[in-house]
Amino acid sequence: MVDNLDVRLAKLAQKGDQRAFAEIVELYKDKIFHLAYRMLNNRHEAEDIVQETFLRVYKNLDRYDVNQKFSTWIYRIGTNLCIDRLRKRKPTYSLDADINDQEGMDGYSMLPSDDHTPESEMLISETQQIIHQAIDSLPAKYKTIMILRYIQDMSLQEISDVLTLPVTTIKTRVHRGREFLRKKLEFKL
Repeated sequence: MVDNLDVRLAKLAQKGDQRAFAEIVELYKDKIFHLAYRMLNNRHEAEDIVQETFLRVYKNLDRYDVNQKFSTWIYRIGTNLCIDRLRKRKPTYSLDADINDQEGMDGYSMLPSDDHTPESEMLISETQQIIHQAIDSLPAKYKTIMILRYIQDMSLQEISDVLTLPVTTIKTRVHRGREFLRKKLEFKL
């Protein structure tokens, strides 16, 4: 049986403890936002996903199996909401889209500096934008897995649990996603 802080909080929240649920929100709000922002590339949509994720968690706490990892359960909810949002979108990307259309700052721009020169910072920023655009252009089934694997740093088993797909399928999609990225980045970097 899994018994760590978030599972104990979930048990308390299942019994109606509002403070325990508030602690769950504090533990996961930034992680879910980061996941949603990476998948949707839109701050407002990511904020909506965070709210919807916690609404669903609250409404379905009675369905949570305390023998499972809570993080897997909440990531599955957030990921599925993002996938649903992506499916409803019409493709809006363009090969000649202006890079300056990016909304706000991304997670990379919030990383601490190593006292890089302005020139090296610009080069790093441009490279990160190219990689971010390449990930955004992946088909949804690869994009989701690449974000969970390389940005959320989840193991193949965790991704398998979140997406309810066999680990072999996850491995194949990671491999194919890397191949897509390699081909896209060969011409840009």
